[in-house]
Amino acid sequence: MSDAILHPQLVDYVIIAVYFIFVILVGVALKDKMKTGSDFFLSGRSIPGWITSLAFLSANLGALEMLGMVASGYQYGIMTVHYYLIGAVPAMVFLGVWMMPFYYGSKARSVPEYLNFRYNEATRALNGISFAVMTVLMSGISLYAMALILKVLLGWSMTTSILLSAVIVLVYVAIGGLTSSIYNEVIQFFLIWIGLLPITFLSLKDVGGWNSLLARLPDGFSHAWQGTATTAGNGMNVEWLGIVLGLGFVLSFGYWTTDFLVVQRAMAAKDMTAAQNTSILASFPKMLMPILTVIPGMAAIILLPSLGQASDVGDYNMALPLLMAKYYPPGLLGLGITALLASFMSGMAGNVTAFNQIWTYDIYQAYLNKNASDKHYLLMGRISTVAGIIISIFTAYIVMGFPSIMDYMQTLFGFFNAPLFAIFLLGMFWKKATPWGGFWGLSAGIATAAILYYGLPADHYASPAAGNFWRAWWAFFAAFVVETGVSFVTKPKEEKELVGLVYGMSKKINHAHLPWYRKPTVLGAISMIVMVLINIWLF
Repeated sequence: MSDAILHPQLVDYVIIAVYFIFVILVGVALKDKMKTGSDFFLSGRSIPGWITSLAFLSANLGALEMLGMVASGYQYGIMTVHYYLIGAVPAMVFLGVWMMPFYYGSKARSVPEYLNFRYNEATRALNGISFAVMTVLMSGISLYAMALILKVLLGWSMTTSILLSAVIVLVYVAIGGLTSSIYNEVIQFFLIWIGLLPITFLSLKDVGGWNSLLARLPDGFSHAWQGTATTAGNGMNVEWLGIVLGLGFVLSFGYWTTDFLVVQRAMAAKDMTAAQNTSILASFPKMLMPILTVIPGMAAIILLPSLGQASDVGDYNMALPLLMAKYYPPGLLGLGITALLASFMSGMAGNVTAFNQIWTYDIYQAYLNKNASDKHYLLMGRISTVAGIIISIFTAYIVMGFPSIMDYMQTLFGFFNAPLFAIFLLGMFWKKATPWGGFWGLSAGIATAAILYYGLPADHYASPAAGNFWRAWWAFFAAFVVETGVSFVTKPKEEKELVGLVYGMSKKINHAHLPWYRKPTVLGAISMIVMVLINIWLF
């Protein structure tokens, strides 16, 4: 597509420019506060819980959440809500109630550093390197998505769009560090809702309302669980066991509990209670996100019937841009474009801040320069920010080879997060898990995912989603089995080394003095009840 779908007016460009200037000014305003490595990488662990909660969710509101989930709604129908319900809420609650006490209490600066405390340097190195690779690959998604929007709606070239987007994120992250990213993410959260909610109402109105939409969808697209007894009975072509094991357990827990991109936000909270409640509070607005994504994607099945088929229209990722082009007049178009750009910049900035910390502390300091000053590591963090964004520019082009951003994202999770979750699960709840058990388990899981991805043809699975779910499960299973087996024949750490790192060997946290609405267990239980009720309604 060589021309823009719409030709924005001056007011649209002004709105976009004002937003770009604003996010840069946030970074500049926080520059003087970035005096130490802790300030730059973890915000000095001083951020209030409600802010870290919104930032926790907003860091996930990147290209996957917006373009990818709308595309998935078009591709799979209402079953896409599984990514928000069973595929998110239980893991977010588990992270807050069970895992944050280990992360935050151990004073680890990152997920790989926790693995070093619990296992050994080899496990830390493997996870640090694999996570660094994943973050730049994920960051490329956001760059690609931003470039696609600017190309389609404004008529800019892909190269120009990618470079401009990269420069904006580079400036505010390199100057203001994680604090700049977190506060911008809170702003971006509200901007995304304001800018994109009209699409939901306008598209629903056009198809005749909610009940009319469900009635007009293809078979298998209007129920979340009905038809999942077989792969042929639903739009996603995945049976219920694949959804529960692959998405609800492995992919979900693997992402939300071990991905440093989101965990980093909770670790920046001002105290343990705030850290625990970060992910739990974020689970409530998470359950509302299908309003912005899945519903417009489903409506697009009717409103844009040729999407993904005609060469002049594009693939599933174009569903949201085409709906914006269909409904938004000047002014509102600028706000909508800005909301999309905000989501992509949020996702990219999250990956970049995670990458610069992993590189600086878990690779550079751990293996290349162990005894440098804090000022030196702060400089290295800024240098790695630049490097990470440059690499992301190249990885943006990899995304173009996938039919949807969601398929690309879930493929990466299956490689890296699924086996990592097995390592964490055993490490946190089994004191006999050994250092080399962790290393070889993680290695086996990554290798299994790679073998299944490259060894089985794409048409072996009923759909890309089914392939991702089952690869993730087998990667998790391989890591779990190998770590267990190796742990029986290798030496575990002494119990005194595991204090604060393993369940049952840590000081119990007492929340009795807190009101009910601040207790992680109570909030987690409420979140789970709400999730179950929504599943029953959508059954």
